[in-house]
Amino acid sequence: MLTGIKVLDLSRVLAGPLCTMMLGDLGANVLKVERPGSGDDTRGWGPPFDERGESAYFLSVNRNKLGLTADLAEAGDRALLAELASEADVVVENFRPGTLERYGLGSEALRQGNPRLVWCTITGFGAGSSRPGYDFVVQAESGWMSITGEPGSAAMKHGVALADVLAGKDAALAILAALVARGVSGVGRAVEVSLARSAEAALVNVAQNVLVSGAPARRWGNAHANLVPYQLFQASDRALVIAVGNDAQWAACASALTLELADDPALRTNAGRLAQRERVVAAMARRLAERTAAEWRVTLDAAGVPCGVVRAVTEVLACTDASALTGMPPSVPGTIRHPPPRLGEHSSAIRAAGWGAFG
Repeated sequence: MLTGIKVLDLSRVLAGPLCTMMLGDLGANVLKVERPGSGDDTRGWGPPFDERGESAYFLSVNRNKLGLTADLAEAGDRALLAELASEADVVVENFRPGTLERYGLGSEALRQGNPRLVWCTITGFGAGSSRPGYDFVVQAESGWMSITGEPGSAAMKHGVALADVLAGKDAALAILAALVARGVSGVGRAVEVSLARSAEAALVNVAQNVLVSGAPARRWGNAHANLVPYQLFQASDRALVIAVGNDAQWAACASALTLELADDPALRTNAGRLAQRERVVAAMARRLAERTAAEWRVTLDAAGVPCGVVRAVTEVLACTDASALTGMPPSVPGTIRHPPPRLGEHSSAIRAAGWGAFG
């Protein structure tokens, strides 16, 4: 889909590399540029490391790229990057504000030489802030941690660096929109995505609850602020979740579980179930503890009730085509063409042939 699109990846860590990997999965030619010696910070974020010494973290977001090392302090390397940018369709970077400008490689200078260039900057807290953007900090300041965890517990971060992941996906979306606009105008543009704005926007219904009710958001653990039953339960052998999203699903759920509550008119609407949350949850918990999660999954699936067993990551991986070298399968309709590059693996080819090194 993006065959022939050239992406110069000047980013590091997670959000930027995830963005460019997605573009690579979609067919773009992605050239990852790293500092000599140490490369991307995440090359050292381990263990675990594979048998070649590559960190699992780095491998997770850097497939479908060629690798070049370049030193911004060297005039020859700056000239090489400017030349590559002159032929690129997209540049993605997450340097501290002003860093690239000091070396003559900022957005304004390079887009002047290549008006079709789409430039994407990923920041932690917006273009006006020099604060480093780390997912954990953003999860704290975006309100996520204040609503995550069990009621009465300490604030808790998400198990995945989700602020980085969302920002990377938002960046890919913004880049694709800019490429579509370029197809009409013939001119590229600069777009900026921040971890903080992406995380704040992801509050969606939680933020809207506060805006509409005026009441502060609270922790619900594995329950839901607006829906009942919609939470974790314990079967006889392991945990499962049931997610009733409408009144018809409740009727089906109560019938499938043969609950005495099934015929209670006070519980036919979600508002009624919210008002009697403890009663509904207690009755379901007693019933679900009588059989295994797998048995209940079969029963509830047959009744059309959304449910799922809480699986370990190892169980999830056993059901995918995940690779220790190239990571999880693409989340977009794409293909895996290149493993993540070793540090500077394609430097000689790029210095000799530029974008022609992609063949």
